Amino acid sequence: MKNLFFCSTIFLIAIACNQPKNSVSSNESIIMTNNKSLGIFENQTNIGNPEKIGTVNYNTDNQIYKLTGSGINMWAENDQFQYVYKSIQGDFILRAHVKFIGEGLDPHRKIGWIVRNNLSGNSPHVNASIHGDGLTSLQYRKTNGGITEQVESSDKAPDVVQLERRGTSYYMSTAKFGEPFTTVKIEAINLRNEVFVGIYVCSHNPEVMEEAIFSNVKIIKPAAPDFQPYRDYIGSTMEIMDVETGLRKSLFYSAHSIQAPNWVNNDKELVYNSNGFLYRYNFDTKEVVQINTGFATNNNNDHVFSFDETILGISHHNADDEGTSSIYIMNPNGNSIPKKITKDGVGASYLHGISPDNKTLLFTANRNNKYDIYSINVDTKEEKQLTDTKDLDDGSEYAPDGKSIYFNSNRTGNMQLWKMNADGSNQMQLTFDTNYKDWFPHISPDGKWIVFISFPPDINFGDHPFYKQCSLRLMPVEGGEPKTIAYIYGGQGTINVPSWSKDSKRIAFVTNSN
Repeated sequence: MKNLFFCSTIFLIAIACNQPKNSVSSNESIIMTNNKSLGIFENQTNIGNPEKIGTVNYNTDNQIYKLTGSGINMWAENDQFQYVYKSIQGDFILRAHVKFIGEGLDPHRKIGWIVRNNLSGNSPHVNASIHGDGLTSLQYRKTNGGITEQVESSDKAPDVVQLERRGTSYYMSTAKFGEPFTTVKIEAINLRNEVFVGIYVCSHNPEVMEEAIFSNVKIIKPAAPDFQPYRDYIGSTMEIMDVETGLRKSLFYSAHSIQAPNWVNNDKELVYNSNGFLYRYNFDTKEVVQINTGFATNNNNDHVFSFDETILGISHHNADDEGTSSIYIMNPNGNSIPKKITKDGVGASYLHGISPDNKTLLFTANRNNKYDIYSINVDTKEEKQLTDTKDLDDGSEYAPDGKSIYFNSNRTGNMQLWKMNADGSNQMQLTFDTNYKDWFPHISPDGKWIVFISFPPDINFGDHPFYKQCSLRLMPVEGGEPKTIAYIYGGQGTINVPSWSKDSKRIAFVTNSN
């Protein structure tokens, strides 16, 4: 709701490289290091000249890295390890799912993220290190050839590791997949503004090669601390995720703001918005086509398809009503003039759901100087108020059987998920989080699961802003303990609209990086 204006025409850049494959088995899509295709990284090397030379394999289909490496150690005055890296400037967030392959020979073997001034073995560095015995520590060397120091985390044997730089402070956040992060930090570490960042493997034994897998690997450049929302935008990545495994895949990157993807056309396409327009992305052709919405060229990210995909509902800022968001319906193929459903002069309306029988629309409405959830009959255009609280109710969506509506509300002082009957009766709370603010519940087509976005607790009351470290979480429709399924940098526009594939196995969402 309330996403007003967007930046200029989208510019798409493929994430995965399409260079020729090295000689590997025909049923794999592996790129070896001598093809110089390393996904999001620029190069690879063996730091410190270990006796055994490590390797990097990158799978372009699932975007997974497999590293092998040896090395005496990463400690004291000198390091040895296999490194795949990228140069970067300023603040950043580095994140990956990590896993050793095999039992290993040394409990001090290490994997993780490392940031270095240079590629010599004794470079100053900051290292988010996961040890073979489960020890998790934020290690650092302040000067060339200096002694390595560390701050240990209480987390043991995590499989998600994040390393963030904010000025001269570094934050290591780790978790077992599905759980919240545990964070430790160090301050006053004066690495260069331009550094090398990358993933690594160290065997802690010069005669041994260790292996590790890195998936969901992300290098994020966050928005500037003083950015102005709805004026200053950073780039966007369209992602899809297998909900069961948590494996994510980046489809494309845009230098501008893209938002709110829907799955359509039997899971063959995604529809999303940017700069007031709607676009279709085709999985097979990778082609992006603009949808013809006629006069409605100032659409926000509250667009919804009916369950049978015969109706596309849009929220367009209506010039005849001082730019207020109004709701329209149209043919999804873009060959009809949008039909206005809400009236002028009644207040802003942001679409969120269409009933399974296509007779009723659900929306958040500014009526009587507050936001509540309303329904409207498509034929009679008669509105019905479903919620009535002093604060904000938003993000309403029908269950596939049409009997229930899920939504988010901060009526209890913190934004939480709620459920009610389709007529607005029997309203009950589903989440009871104190460390999150929960928004935009989306029900899987099989009616079993809710996926939603959880913002950090420090955001403003009733806000769902851009460019925050958020979580996508999953819970049964009847309620229960939510599980984190994605750690993301995003927020507004990430998952505002129904985002499930028709087979209830995948979701689509948008993340951000400058």
